[in-house]
Parts: sequence; structure tokens; C-alpha cells
Amino acid sequence: MAIRKLLIANRGEIAVRIIRAARELGLRTVQVHSAADAEMLAVKMADEAVNIGPPHAAKSYLNIENILKAAKETGADAVHPGYGFLAENAGFADAVEAAGLVFVGPKGDSIRVMGDKVAARVAAEAAGVPVVPGSDGRVDDPEHARHIAMAIGFPVMIKAAAGGGGRGIRIAHDMAEFETLMPQASAEAKAAFGDGGLYIEKVIERARHIEVQILGDGQRAIHCFERECSLQRRRQKVWEEAPSAVLPQTVREKLCESAVALAEAVNYRGAGTLEYLYDDVTHHFYFIEMNTRIQVEHPVTEMITGIDLVREMIRIAGGEPLSIRQEDVRINGHAIEVRINAEDPAKNFQPAPGTVTALRVPGGPGTRFDTMLYQGYQVPPFYDSLLGKLIVWDTTRAGAIARMARALDELAVEGLSTTKPLHQLLAQDESVAKADFHTRWLEPWLEANAHRLNS
Repeated sequence: MAIRKLLIANRGEIAVRIIRAARELGLRTVQVHSAADAEMLAVKMADEAVNIGPPHAAKSYLNIENILKAAKETGADAVHPGYGFLAENAGFADAVEAAGLVFVGPKGDSIRVMGDKVAARVAAEAAGVPVVPGSDGRVDDPEHARHIAMAIGFPVMIKAAAGGGGRGIRIAHDMAEFETLMPQASAEAKAAFGDGGLYIEKVIERARHIEVQILGDGQRAIHCFERECSLQRRRQKVWEEAPSAVLPQTVREKLCESAVALAEAVNYRGAGTLEYLYDDVTHHFYFIEMNTRIQVEHPVTEMITGIDLVREMIRIAGGEPLSIRQEDVRINGHAIEVRINAEDPAKNFQPAPGTVTALRVPGGPGTRFDTMLYQGYQVPPFYDSLLGKLIVWDTTRAGAIARMARALDELAVEGLSTTKPLHQLLAQDESVAKADFHTRWLEPWLEANAHRLNS
């Protein structure tokens, strides 16, 4: 089905990003928004805008009925879910297609398989992709959970079977901790995703977080190489880069080939990301989950490959086959992305919504700022604190870090606190310069450098 008018069922910087890609494809756009987002940049940029409810997300951005009503009233023939909200909701994907519209993403069945960590693990094993030692499926019985934990050995990670973003995760170092943390993890997963199901896996000490970007058309898939996202705070990514500085070429090839094999095994359509833990001592990698949507950090992949991932996923959703051959995808240089959030790093990253009184966006070669900001915009307190993503590219990683430091110096978001000071310190850090970090490196570093964030 050819797409003519695209409805964006999201907000913030990703909505702006989707509108730009749609415009380049000659499509008209409809931006839905809550009452709190009537003045956001995406509303101003879109051809049409529809208020779908009050500020609370459950009554607006998570309201499937209102979103589909807006699509019908405006004559939209496709829906792009962005990331977050309903992006990995199989029922939403089904409802969009049942309404005769195109869902810009995978089929609902693919989301069910790959969006559920346990089902994804089973699919990965069937495709011959290595997984972290852990439970074979969902664990609902506490006694069974205790047996699994003892069998694989502590420390173990208790994770939500559904959802992502670090929610519903606990690490237990012994049985006493396990008994305490399991009901907590289940309750948090139930609150965040409506599903308290859990699974258990072995903790890989000093693991690095490596993910592979794929594109598929339902039959064939390709990879666009990997990103490293090991710099995390409370399991939320802070600094992302592509390619990884520590992957040997032979491991990179095996890792990316495994991602393609799994994507093709589930007939994946659209853009997706397969996430792995990587042990840089043994060079073993383990599949952990798949995000069945576009990722926040997709720009670093675009910068090193020259592929517009959002544009490609819209084309694929419209019925076009993959137009890119694997042999044509090359790594060119190095890219880094940092997340600029409305948070105060000097106050334990307390949310800091407010009005943007002045804005200076960095420029120059290899510099990109994906944002929803403009001078005078009032950042609402109801949603994720992400304001924008600063992305840089250079021919080398060292050059990219130097360019990031320069771009951060240029960036000015006045009127509210942001995470810019954190990234300025990271860009000057020796361990970051040497790529000597892992997924649990940043939090102790933050404690040691708290006085510098306060200065």
C-alpha cells in the first residue's frame, strides 16, 4: 500500500525526526498531541495536528481509540509509533492494521515474539544465537525461581519478561537478596508494562552493552553494524557510539551475522535492534533482547553508514522491498551521541522542566542536534526528560570525542538545567578516551565525580 499521509503517534524529538523523513518522501503528516503538547515543535511542523487527550499519557499517547479516530478523521493511511508509548505494543500494531492502515514497524506477531524477552530468547536459541544462561521461560512460581537461581549461580538478574528501558530489573547477589527483590521486580514490571512476568539470567561481570541495527522487509534482512551503549546510569543509556571501539573484526562479523539470522528467522519487517552483552575478556557475546522499533540512538548508525533509517522503515512499511544490499553497507568513521535531558546532575539528576529562555545549537562539520526545542518553549513535566540528542562524527574515535567536547561547549539551553555538564566531564575522561568502561562503570564514576558536577 502506498503511503500518502502519515500520522505520528508520539511526541518530542522523535516526532520531529519522523516528520522530516516523511517530508523528504513527499508525504503529508498528522501530529497527534496531548493538551500539554499543543505548542511542541512537531505540532508546528506537521501539516495537521489533532489533540487526542489530556496530559496524562494513558489518556492521550497510550489511547489507541483516540489515535485511530484521529487517523480516520484526517485521512491518514499510515501510523508511525516512534519509540516508547505504544511503539512495542502488539495490540496497537494489530489495531492499526485492522483499521485498514499501515503500521510503520513489524507485524504484531513479530512484536509478540521479539518484544517478550522470554519468547525472544527461545527464538534466538532456535536460530543458533548464543544467549545468557538463565531460565528457559517465564518464571511465576517462587520455588521454581529459587531453583533456577541456585542452578546458574549468583549473582543473577531478575528481569521483566515484557517491556524494556531498565524497568523491573534487580540484581541479587545471594538467596536472601533474591527473596526480597523478586516481588519488587514483579510489582515494578506490572506497574510499568501491565505484566508482572519475570525471567532470570546470569549476571555477566563487567559486561559491555553492544547492539546491532537491522532492517528487514519481512523476507530479507541486513545489518547496519553495531553500536556500543555501555555508559549507563540506572540502566538508562547516557552516551552511545558506533562502531564499538573494542570489537575484533572477527567477533563483529559473527555478532552482526547472528542478528541477521535471528531477524530473518522471525520474518522481521522494519527497523529493529538486537541487544547483546559482550565479555571483552573472553570475546563471547550473548543475545539479551530485541527492540522492535526505532531506537533513540539510531543517529550514530546513520552517521557511520549514510543510511536514513527512519526513511527506510517508512518505505518498507509502504510495501517496498529492501533497497540496500549487505555488501553496500560500510563503516565510515566514528559517531557519538549524548542525550541532553532536562535533569540536574548536581541534584542527583532531578527532573528540571521549565521554559527555554535562549537556545544556541552547535554547528560545523559532522555535528547534528536532534531536538524538539525552540526559544520560548515550555518543557512540560509529564513525560520523559529527553530534550534532544547531540551527535557528532569524525574519521576517528579520538576526533569524534574532541568534536563532541567542542559541540558541547557551543550548546546552550538556558532557562532550565540539563545533563550537558555530565557529558562535558565524560568527554574529558581518560577511561572514556581509552574506551575502558562497562555497563556498571558510570555509577561509581558519578559518585567519585559528584563534586565536579556541583561546580
